[in-house]
Amino acid sequence: MQLALGFWGAKTLLSAIELGVLTALGSSAMSGDALRSTLALHPRGATDFLDALVSLGMLERDGDSYSNTPDTGLFLDKARPTYAGGMLEMANARLYPFWGALTEALKTGEPQNEVKRGIDTFAERYADPVRLRQFLSAMTGISLGAARAMAAKFPWHDYRTFCDVGCAQGGTPVQLALAHSHLRGGGFDLPRVGPVFEECVAAARLSARLKFHAGSFFEDAMPSADVLIMGHILHDWDLETKRMLLKKAYQALPEGGSLIVYEALIDDDRRSNAFGLLMSLNMLVETRGGFDSTGAGCQGWMREAGFRQTRVEHLVGPGSMVIGVK
Repeated sequence: MQLALGFWGAKTLLSAIELGVLTALGSSAMSGDALRSTLALHPRGATDFLDALVSLGMLERDGDSYSNTPDTGLFLDKARPTYAGGMLEMANARLYPFWGALTEALKTGEPQNEVKRGIDTFAERYADPVRLRQFLSAMTGISLGAARAMAAKFPWHDYRTFCDVGCAQGGTPVQLALAHSHLRGGGFDLPRVGPVFEECVAAARLSARLKFHAGSFFEDAMPSADVLIMGHILHDWDLETKRMLLKKAYQALPEGGSLIVYEALIDDDRRSNAFGLLMSLNMLVETRGGFDSTGAGCQGWMREAGFRQTRVEHLVGPGSMVIGVK
């Protein structure tokens, strides 16, 4: 019952993000009436809603006074630079309704998003500035923890330059540059992403060390750097495209250079990383051919592309990285 009705708790949190509950609280406390008034909530469900967030561990309450928990204050307050709720915003706006058609996706093998109405999802997303920023923020949100772990676990002292392929807002390059002052690098993405990337980098005061490279990894060669990174990129595509992107990365790297692929890798036994398996089902709902892979599978494709050494290292939560050395 808890699993089957899990969407109750999920939608309660997603609505809290949409309404701005955690941002309204910030680092202070508010009475239930004040919070209800600030959020323009109807009195009938407001108390149950706020107390449900308390019971789910998303808020704290002292009498009638509500406040963020340490974690929600850190990660779900939009006013904080550590905000990681972009993925939750996209989950609420897009994924939640599309997942209602999972059964149809399993029967047909077809995506259940805007594609059903003849719309090119990626083209529409990049053409609409509001949707583009929401998507880029979502990619930052889902990558932030992995980027910080990567900064700590990868031997960056052996390298001088890097480029994040499909860089979105630039969250990963920013984390790497903040952690390692000797690194120079940047991001590679479609031209429309450039201003958002540069805005993020400027806010971190890293414009002198991080540059944006405009292009398409389908049409253009990838930038050359000591290390190339692909975060949550390969799982969007079918096997043929995965192999093509890995080959392009191999060709762009110098001898001794490394490629880092990080995603919610499915465990090789396909039993324990439920998030990775569910993410792969999300690719079924969202794309025509995408799927998530095991670490062993990704290593095999890397070796086919020419990489002489490969290994898998855990990052954080359900995320791991596959490293290939040319």
